[in-house]
Amino acid sequence: MIKEKEQLFRKLLMAIDIFVVAISFLLSYILRQHIHLFYKIDIFPGKQLIGDMYVSVRYFNILPVVLFSWWASLMSSGLYESFRRKSFFEIIWGIIKSAFFVIIILSTIEFIFKLEFLSRSFILLFFLITCVLLIIERFSIVSFLRHLRRQGYNFRSILLVGTGRRAENFIKLVHKHSEWGLKIIGLIDADKDMAGRTICGETVIGVLDDIPDILNQKAVDEVIFIVPRSWLSIIEKSLLACELRGVRTNIAADFFNLNIARSVSSDIEGMPLLSFQTTIGEEWQLLLKRIFDIIASLLGIVISAPVFIVLIALIKFLSPGGPAIFKQVRSGLNGRKFVMYKFRTMVNGAEKDKDRLNAFNEMDGPVFKMKKDPRVTKFGIFLRSSSLDELPQLFNILKGDMSIVGPRPPIPVEVEKYEIWQRRRLSMKPGLTCLWQANGRNNVDFEKWMRLDLEYIDNWSIGLDFKVILKTIPAVLFSIGAR
Repeated sequence: MIKEKEQLFRKLLMAIDIFVVAISFLLSYILRQHIHLFYKIDIFPGKQLIGDMYVSVRYFNILPVVLFSWWASLMSSGLYESFRRKSFFEIIWGIIKSAFFVIIILSTIEFIFKLEFLSRSFILLFFLITCVLLIIERFSIVSFLRHLRRQGYNFRSILLVGTGRRAENFIKLVHKHSEWGLKIIGLIDADKDMAGRTICGETVIGVLDDIPDILNQKAVDEVIFIVPRSWLSIIEKSLLACELRGVRTNIAADFFNLNIARSVSSDIEGMPLLSFQTTIGEEWQLLLKRIFDIIASLLGIVISAPVFIVLIALIKFLSPGGPAIFKQVRSGLNGRKFVMYKFRTMVNGAEKDKDRLNAFNEMDGPVFKMKKDPRVTKFGIFLRSSSLDELPQLFNILKGDMSIVGPRPPIPVEVEKYEIWQRRRLSMKPGLTCLWQANGRNNVDFEKWMRLDLEYIDNWSIGLDFKVILKTIPAVLFSIGAR
């Protein structure tokens, strides 16, 4: 019901946004052609027409990437999720955040593929024009819809079955959000003694057996059942009455008092399923996260290639008798085992000496941390403090075992000692950096570390990933919490 209306409106809004972005792209190109802010756009001196045509084709070849980037960034900023319930300032800020995200994507593409024709003046113009046009578009749509609601148009008549706490919460939501365009014509209860009573300003107009007559006598667009689990066996007759009359019916599915998991409806070959998931990311968001991981890891590997060669040589020279790359089995998404790579920072065979050092463990919980671990080489201390030992994990990210941002991958032995609530940190792909690493790493105790990981999972968004990355930079540069 509400979801279907919002989905239809969301798709229409996406189409309008893509049209606005395309117009902005065209305007930016035309203005760039005529004002030449930084340097002339000619490609072939003396052949202005040919040069302009050549550049025009190359510019418009990247238009699909630009449109997709804007769509993804607006989506990740929440501008397609009940935007009418946001303040206008929130909408403007979301558009500006999206624009910066698109600039990062364009700049990255320009750098990787060396698109010299893509000028800085064009990117600046495109940024400004798109922001202005999208803000005008959103303001116009919000104002128009609010005007329609004030005029009393586009309302749907709702018959609500149920009078319990959940039904009360729904009534309050409908009253609060008049922009949804819903009018409750009455309430239905199973108890005849409830007839005539008022719940949150709405009147109980009958019992379950009265639903067929009410549907015959009143204009009802939808019937919503918000009933306790115990009613499921007695509402079948009412559901059939709605079905025979072609009235859309909805059943609230929050039957269970789950604190973390969110319900998602789906089906398999027509069999309806109600799924409960604890991670909030949708498939398109996770796809965007994976695309970013691939681009960032490839870029990192290319840029760091000389550093890899130098560090491998130094490790082999300063700590002979062992491999430069240390491999260790870690637990990944939902407990999947994978081999994680690091530059070796300890003497060869250090894992064998771990048991005799357990008494010196300075970290509570199942994790082993020791400030002055005798197994760590002098060069290893530098690698750890600078976080350069983590560089080989770029290959884990490229392979798909890890992500740029996510809970750090634990050792399987540690996972076996987790409390039940701590295992939920495995519900998201492990990362190169995380909230724990950005907030002081080893200065944070184990329980807070776990709670920071769960906080990340419960509030995950692409925007949060960028915040973690930005917070990680000073933590690494100044070796905050490193050992």
